[in-house]
Amino acid sequence: MDQLTQAAETYELSHRTLTVLQALLTFLPSRHIPTGPAGIVFASNQRLSERLHGMPESTLRRHLAQLLRAGIVSRHDSPNRKRFARNRGGEITAAFGFNLAPMVHQADAIGHAAGKAQARQEELLALRDEVLMLRAELMRQTGHETELAELAKLLRRKSDEAELQSIVEKLKNLLESGEETVLVAEETSTAYIQNERHIQDSDIIHFDSEGQGAHTSDTFKCQRALSADKVQAVSLSQVLTACQEHQYFFPESLRTWSDLERISDKIAPMLGIDQPVMIEAKRIMGAEAAAVTVLCMLEKANAIRSPGAYLRRLTQMAHDGAFTLQPMLMALANRQIVS
Repeated sequence: MDQLTQAAETYELSHRTLTVLQALLTFLPSRHIPTGPAGIVFASNQRLSERLHGMPESTLRRHLAQLLRAGIVSRHDSPNRKRFARNRGGEITAAFGFNLAPMVHQADAIGHAAGKAQARQEELLALRDEVLMLRAELMRQTGHETELAELAKLLRRKSDEAELQSIVEKLKNLLESGEETVLVAEETSTAYIQNERHIQDSDIIHFDSEGQGAHTSDTFKCQRALSADKVQAVSLSQVLTACQEHQYFFPESLRTWSDLERISDKIAPMLGIDQPVMIEAKRIMGAEAAAVTVLCMLEKANAIRSPGAYLRRLTQMAHDGAFTLQPMLMALANRQIVS
């Protein structure tokens, strides 16, 4: 029975059909299926339905028919198709009903099918693990938010081997193309630094690329990531002046950086940012810088389609030394002036 449960897909048996088979087995006097009339279950549909906790007889007949089609049981009918048995001396000499002998005859085939089903399941699990590992690598790169969102939908459903193999190949191609893009970007960045050192630090690259009158850019200024001890380059008053949306949710006064961190930890899940993403941001940026970043994202929540992916991208930029808080805060301040 355990092996047949593993091979249920091969025999096209549903969970409820197996439950009906289990109910038939309970009418036998022992855990083994005897040969001859003693292996025939002659219980009526009503008794079977009672043992199946009130399963409707129409449903019961449908599952019995499926067991017959699969060859797991067979019918041993009386002339009038009634189910009954005749006893002599305490032993069953004749019985009419559902014969469970085919289950014994197919024991080897069922075991073989169960082994193949288990091997196939292990292959699927291995492929799924490979997909998850590749996805984790892809999350460390930027620019793949759309692909990651589609992948999340695919992983919610049960995929077959061909679909999982296709996903693996697609992820590998994305990772290879991403590595090539990083190499090109590094070469371009090196050339830019060598040839453009005359650009002044006062040039502002704004966080808000959609605001009216705001200066736009595809990347932030190349600069080392802010650590916790460098965040004081941005004053707390400057942050609170630029970021005011949090007051609608948490009106209490923020007097210290610790207060700011505490509020950002509450805002992050409200924006849909998962805890692992926030922890990674704190590790790379520093706790204070990550907190300021979350407050800035709250200001532009309507324009950010995927806050989690957005924060991952900023975290990657901080890791690469291409992220600073000052442009974000200045962009928000300029937006307030324009509005």
